[in-house]
Parts: sequence; C-alpha cells; structure tokens
Amino acid sequence: MELTSPLKLDFNHVHLTDEQFYQLCLHNPEWNIEQNAEGVLIVMSPVGGESGKREADYIIDLGIWNRQTRLGEIFSSSTIFKLPKGGKRSPDAAWVESSRWQALTPDQRKKFPPIAPDFVIELRSATDDLKTLQEKMQEYLESGVRLGWLFNPQDQQVEIYRQGQEKEVQPLPTTLSGEDVLPGFELNVDRFTDD
Repeated sequence: MELTSPLKLDFNHVHLTDEQFYQLCLHNPEWNIEQNAEGVLIVMSPVGGESGKREADYIIDLGIWNRQTRLGEIFSSSTIFKLPKGGKRSPDAAWVESSRWQALTPDQRKKFPPIAPDFVIELRSATDDLKTLQEKMQEYLESGVRLGWLFNPQDQQVEIYRQGQEKEVQPLPTTLSGEDVLPGFELNVDRFTDD
C-alpha cells in the first residue's frame, strides 16, 4: 500500500483511562507520548544531538548537586508524571523532594508517579513550538510544580517559572539559582549554538 500524503492521526478525540494510557505507553516504548490536562494525546518528535547533549548536561549537574545534598530524586525525560490536574507529562528533567517521593506507594513509584515534581526543566528543540511549551509550563505550575526553567535556544533566553509569580525571562549566558526549592544549586548556562 502506497501512501500519497502524510499519515495524520487525530488524538483530540481519544479518551483513555489512566490504565489504558499506561498500557499504550508500555506497549509502544518507541513513542514519546504525553497527555495534557484536557486528555489530548501529544506525540512528540525526538530531539537532535545538540538538544540531547544539553539535556544530559543539565541532568548531570542536577544529579551531582542531588548526590551531595541527598534532598530528593532526579528523573529523566523518559519519566511520565501523572499530575494532579490530570495531565500525564514528561519534563526533560525533574526533581522531587525525598519525603514527597517516599510518601508514594511502591506501586505508584513503579508506574507513572501521581505527583507533580517540585522542579522541572524543559528544553525547546528545533521542532518544538514555544507557545505549546509555555502552556505546558503553566500546566506544571497549576499542578504544583514550584520552580521551572524553560530553555529557549532559538531566542537565546531562559524563562523562569515560580509559584504565584509572573514568569521571568533572562538572556543567555546566565547563572540560574535553584532558590529555596533546590538550595545551593546553581547552573551556569552558556549561549546556545545552533542545533
């Protein structure tokens, strides 16, 4: 069978239970799927080498800080969190404070944890729409995320999201502080090179 036009799937009208969504992800590990708070399935494209390298660098820096402080748990972009407002999201990097993580049952920790991370990082890749990522950051805040950084290499800036505050935009290069969420954590961010 020859396709004459791109295959388009309409995920706006698919309504899955939590278990159905979990099974869909489990049986299709090659797909990078999220579900927003309205239940819309979102299939995300893979990132390029530069974006993947930056994401790994940020996770390493966060992980080194966390190993020294032992204050929480670090998660990669492969982890889907079942947010309190209904979304099932996978930030590029996330951190959850230890007592909140330990309060989950072993089964909850094994599947998609029903918890909003305390901190998230999102890194805009060449294929990401900025407005969509900004909406995702707002969804994180509405679900209880306390601090979030949205890196936007295309505009050489980072957007900082905090509970109860307007977003702050800083040009790159810059040094970001983990503030009271990640005490003592600092991330030095250079200007981005092209992807």
